[in-house]
Amino acid sequence: MKRSASAHLELEALGPAELVLSVTVAADASATELLTILQNGVQLPYRETLDQHGTRLQLISVQAGRIDIDYTVEVTGESAAPEVSDIDIVRYLRPSRYCESDHLWATAQAEFRGLTGTELLDGITSWVGWHLSYVPGASLPTDGAVRTLLARQGVCRDYAHLVIAFLRAHDVPARLVSVYAPGLSPMDFHAVAEAYLDGAWQVVDATGLAPRQSLMRIATGRDAADTAFLSSAGAAVLLNVLTVTAVADVLPRDDVSQLARLR
Repeated sequence: MKRSASAHLELEALGPAELVLSVTVAADASATELLTILQNGVQLPYRETLDQHGTRLQLISVQAGRIDIDYTVEVTGESAAPEVSDIDIVRYLRPSRYCESDHLWATAQAEFRGLTGTELLDGITSWVGWHLSYVPGASLPTDGAVRTLLARQGVCRDYAHLVIAFLRAHDVPARLVSVYAPGLSPMDFHAVAEAYLDGAWQVVDATGLAPRQSLMRIATGRDAADTAFLSSAGAAVLLNVLTVTAVADVLPRDDVSQLARLR
């Protein structure tokens, strides 16, 4: 399967700032790509550093003014299965900023009592998909799984945070992945969960908005705090335009009764 994606950002820096960009596909992907970063029509240099699990971060120093960022990528073939270390299991069982599994432990035990393995994974995915409404703009960037559970609405990251919190409350390691998602509608950056089950990381998407087999990994971490596509320090930076595309030459049929892995 051949997959391609693009991202276009138009920013306005109100003064000198340091940007951290996370829009490139993960380091282990077989990709042909191009990233351009312009300020007032001039190419800006950037430094790239690797975070966990192949996450690539671009560090950019900017001055006041407009910044245009364009990224295109074509991915052919499949990535290798992610390696798993002991510290991964420890880290992704712990509560985190947006996945408050300790606060939701009692709810998770009551709702999914007696379920284990794939039955637990299916039960949590179905429960979150059924009880939440996908409403763009309904949640705040500071909302975590507890707020999402109370509001019963949100976007992809909110669905993923609640899934992760429920899984961790049942002692299943779980983490967040930002992805490009061919077939997604409305098109945007997408967020899904990964659960460590049967000796591998299995992708979980309670929104059901895109086939899991077509997803392209961007960043991986505990929750949205580790996977933001843009963060900054210094002067305020405004995001004025964001356009994302993602397509596949053949869009897979996603059988939700089967486990799937990010490739």
